[in-house]
Amino acid sequence: MNRPETIEETAALVDEAGGRGMAVRVDHLVPDEVSALVARIEDEQGGLQVLVNDIWGATKMEWSKSVWESDLDYGLRTLRLAVDTHAITSHFALPLLIKTPGGLVVEVTDGTDEYNATNYRVSFFYDLAKAAVNRMAFALARELERYSATAVSLTPGWLRSEAMLDAYGVTESNWRDATTPSPHFAISETPAFVGRAVAALAQDPDVSRWNGQSLSSGQLAKIYGFTDLDGSQPDAWRYITEVQDAGKPADTTGYR
Repeated sequence: MNRPETIEETAALVDEAGGRGMAVRVDHLVPDEVSALVARIEDEQGGLQVLVNDIWGATKMEWSKSVWESDLDYGLRTLRLAVDTHAITSHFALPLLIKTPGGLVVEVTDGTDEYNATNYRVSFFYDLAKAAVNRMAFALARELERYSATAVSLTPGWLRSEAMLDAYGVTESNWRDATTPSPHFAISETPAFVGRAVAALAQDPDVSRWNGQSLSSGQLAKIYGFTDLDGSQPDAWRYITEVQDAGKPADTTGYR
């Protein structure tokens, strides 16, 4: 995606948080590379308990263009980046995950199944890509339940990723300045918020109750009690439906 951040920096952040980050470069469109990664996990870690399938990589989106106006080659590549990567990774990783009962698969997407089913996501290819990930979690749930494993789809809200902050010309420290050109950005959340949602799911002994469901970071925050870094609990998808899409003025009261 031509971003300055590196996987080594991400691994260092994991270390700083108390874990052990290991940066491994893998092209998830290349089956042999994914197979080798899973073999290394089994050899070095002995098993796989949680798979967070958050692969993306699209470097451009042709927003508000119809399918016939869009660059077909790049549109099809977008689908490969969003769908093929997840399928290839599941093909090789899940045989290891099901060796230990209680495994968890989190398919990360953009938008809840309910929202994506009734709203056009600004581009034919983007719309299809994100809806497909929700459906993959549903299908995996049916295939994994006999092995006492759980699969869910999970969406963050309006994510304050590095790329999003750059697009608005702000940093995390002054992100609220972006609400001047885009008032509804007030409901946005840090990447840590959805990360805490994953952690909460992974620690839940009754996580199977969610099998096959479409979940959001804001929804799970209310249930598990975690917060974003600022102590708030932004419920972005409820806000987007009830405030933004309803054409109301930006007001996060009662939503974070």
